[in-house]
Amino acid sequence: MNPTDLAALLVSLGCPPEKSGEMAAQLSKRAQQLAAEKGRTCEAALAHLLNLMKQGWAAQEKGL
Repeated sequence: MNPTDLAALLVSLGCPPEKSGEMAAQLSKRAQQLAAEKGRTCEAALAHLLNLMKQGWAAQEKGL
């Protein structure tokens, strides 16, 4: 996934638009690290991280 698409996806999940580019870069880098560490594909690692972020933003919106 290219950085622009990833940033747009992050915004759709609740990321502040002004931080989406930086977060997309960090997320991509971490997904590559996890893929290497865990023997996963980069796509699987990215999906896992996106799910965690989505859960965090949902909890934040609910005031948890």
